[in-house]
Amino acid sequence: MYANGRIQASVYQKPKKGNYHCGDSYLLKETEDEFICALADGLGSGEYAKESSQVVMDIIEQNPGATVDQLIKLCNQSLSGKRGVVLGILKLDFVKQTYTFTSIGNIGVMTITSNLEKKRNIPNSGYLGGYPRKLKVSVENLEKGMVFIMFSDGVSSRELSSKYFLRKDVQAIIDTYAKYVGQSEVDDTTLIALKYA
Repeated sequence: MYANGRIQASVYQKPKKGNYHCGDSYLLKETEDEFICALADGLGSGEYAKESSQVVMDIIEQNPGATVDQLIKLCNQSLSGKRGVVLGILKLDFVKQTYTFTSIGNIGVMTITSNLEKKRNIPNSGYLGGYPRKLKVSVENLEKGMVFIMFSDGVSSRELSSKYFLRKDVQAIIDTYAKYVGQSEVDDTTLIALKYA
């Protein structure tokens, strides 16, 4: 559980059944002006998938203040000669009161407004692997009480329709997911729940 005055976050992560390494890597980082949440899934599974997804997280962590577009370009360059990744980046701007997100491949982002409206983004197709990509980056207004769910492909659409995702307590969302769903993964699974308090 990650919590301070502005952001509360909780994470569920488990490797594919039979694997020691989870090929997913994530980053939660806050500065005075913004909060960034990123999730990468290395193609395939195991140690080499983890290596690629962690390289991308390191790039994002080392470039505070970079825009989402700039981060995607830097991450893409870092993957030359390595396994590719699918990647989602969510950035909350406390000064402008906006959030920016993009995802490439099967990393999903779902927002739940303070009045419990769910909205799911449509990811850009493909993956990052060292060659140029065209992206759609969305910028929306940030509201107090919003909940954001970021997830890798181990989380199914059916699971995301469950009512417990409408809870305001991010730890309760993760605990419920772990109890009812997180027992038999056929893929690496990461689910991140965060709330702008």
